[in-house]
Amino acid sequence: MNRRRRITILYHFFHPDDVISGQLFSGLAADLAQRGWDVEAITSNRSCHADVTYRPSTERWDDVLIKRCWRPRFKQDSSKGRIINALWMIVAWSTLAFRSKKNLPDVLFIGTDPVLSILVGGIVKTFRPSVKIVHWAFDLYPEAAIADGLLRPQSRFVRLLKSLLGYAYRSCDLVADIGSCMRARLESYGHQCKKLTLPPWALVEPARVETANPVLRQQLFGDAKLTLMYSGNFGRAHEFVEFLHLARRLRNTGIVFGFAVRGNRVAELKSAVTSEDTNIRFLPFANEAQLGEHLATGDIHLVSLRQNWTGIVVPSKFFGCLASGRPVLFAGEAQASICQWINEYQVGWHLTVDTVETVAQQLLFLADHRDELLSMQQRCQQTYQDQFSRRHIVEQFDSEMKTLI
Repeated sequence: MNRRRRITILYHFFHPDDVISGQLFSGLAADLAQRGWDVEAITSNRSCHADVTYRPSTERWDDVLIKRCWRPRFKQDSSKGRIINALWMIVAWSTLAFRSKKNLPDVLFIGTDPVLSILVGGIVKTFRPSVKIVHWAFDLYPEAAIADGLLRPQSRFVRLLKSLLGYAYRSCDLVADIGSCMRARLESYGHQCKKLTLPPWALVEPARVETANPVLRQQLFGDAKLTLMYSGNFGRAHEFVEFLHLARRLRNTGIVFGFAVRGNRVAELKSAVTSEDTNIRFLPFANEAQLGEHLATGDIHLVSLRQNWTGIVVPSKFFGCLASGRPVLFAGEAQASICQWINEYQVGWHLTVDTVETVAQQLLFLADHRDELLSMQQRCQQTYQDQFSRRHIVEQFDSEMKTLI
């Protein structure tokens, strides 16, 4: 080719927004630019978590051309606002189909924020069939709304939506999911394109196993022999029943559970904890600057996913846990990708009501054998570097998209 390969990336939030998925797409864009791509990112002029308007409408950052679409100031934390924002961005992005031929990208790369963004791929492919459509799916809609009880699975609206989505997915040349359980759900749409599992990397990638600050660990967990931490969002897709069963089995053993959480199920979790649960603590939520040190105080990290959410989302905190060298205790279905990775790479445990005693015995052993815990932590960190690192994922995207064109 006599010119650089062109790629246009569509994502609702982008640099300098601090939303995690926006940072991932920004990192991907910057890395592809370093690998010789001519990268254009088309995003919103609004931030995700604050009422901020970004200017200018066009700027260059890390060799990435950022173009910001104006959209109304509807808030993302309201259902009405999310729907209007999604429709606005989908319409704005769909005008790509009417660009002149010389200004078209070779690859149109579409994320899943806002919901239903993939519909843009179907529209562009209809009018510009030469453009290769790549989709990186972080979550699935309307499946999430159905799991949340907001939509009925057999309603006319859902059937219409799935019909439109089926056309959009079949317009894709590459669909990347973030776990095999998600791919299983996507395959119901009948698309025949190339499919890959390319999970999101951790925003912080330490070169070695993170060690805990002893002063901070003492502040958060006291004199605990072994610390288990849940840090991050705790919403409708998450569960806590199995963790409470395990914590109660391990009372008075020196094993302490800490929850640094926010989200719409936190109140429910707190109300389920009683005064007798002396080895369960609620910890302050760390800001981004403190997060690495905060997470290192947990010897093992907790991740959960409610049963009806399997394949709709894959909790990204799993990859951050491995990156910092922390084994994962996962509460969820055996079909979940996290459970399969845990078994394949021996980086944690699958916790169910039936396995509480088995897991408790293994944790008691690790509490008394810190060398065995360190060995497991090192295996987690090495697994992350080999399988899930930013370099590893970007290399695969780069190679696959070059092959497409």
